[in-house]
Amino acid sequence: MPNISGLPRLTRTHKLSVAGVAAAGAAALVFSIVPGADADQGKSQATAVENVKPVAFSAVGTAAKTQQATITQQADNSAAKGKAEAVAKKAAAEKAAKAKAAAAAKAKAEKARAAKAAASRSEVRAAIPAAAPKPAAKPAAKVYPDNLDGWIRESLDIMAKKGIPGSYEGIHRNIMRESSGNPMAINNWDINAINGTPSKGLLQVIQPTFNAYHVEGTSWNLYDPVANITAACNYAADRYGSMDNVNSAY
Repeated sequence: MPNISGLPRLTRTHKLSVAGVAAAGAAALVFSIVPGADADQGKSQATAVENVKPVAFSAVGTAAKTQQATITQQADNSAAKGKAEAVAKKAAAEKAAKAKAAAAAKAKAEKARAAKAAASRSEVRAAIPAAAPKPAAKPAAKVYPDNLDGWIRESLDIMAKKGIPGSYEGIHRNIMRESSGNPMAINNWDINAINGTPSKGLLQVIQPTFNAYHVEGTSWNLYDPVANITAACNYAADRYGSMDNVNSAY
């Protein structure tokens, strides 16, 4: 029920104290109006009232003290908890800061080691002389068949290097007329033979002409097919412009 009197509410302890006082007063009143009650009874009742009053207010003080102690203890507990949380938070922050600093120091050390290692490798590379380039592999020597076709082709390759004109057809045509393709052919009946210098080989060259028009890199043997062809073509180029221009004895 709401309090409409405007007065402060009484606690349970207060109510018990008031009830005790009221009971003692009522007892004293009864004895004072009952006929024949003597003075001793009145004294006993007064003593009872005096004994009740201190007990009631003593209970109120004890409850208040208990409540105050509880509040104080809760405040102490809350302060202790807040202090412990603050200490823990500070310790965690310090630990995180130390971990961050350690990580930064480690990263810096790793970077320094990497830079040092890179510089060391550069010094080693600089100390090693550059490898000389390998010489280009020589092309494999060309192989020619040991027959008339091979002799003519080898002679043409040598002539091309020396700048001597001539064609396969012109050389082949003159060989077939002069010796029929026989590298050991010799003419012992013409004027050269009568003069003691017979014509020899595939293109029937006399020794003085062979010696004068010999091409470097070929054999000095007049009967050698390649040497005979290149010397004869060199002579024909000098006298006729090319072996291709020779169509008879030359």
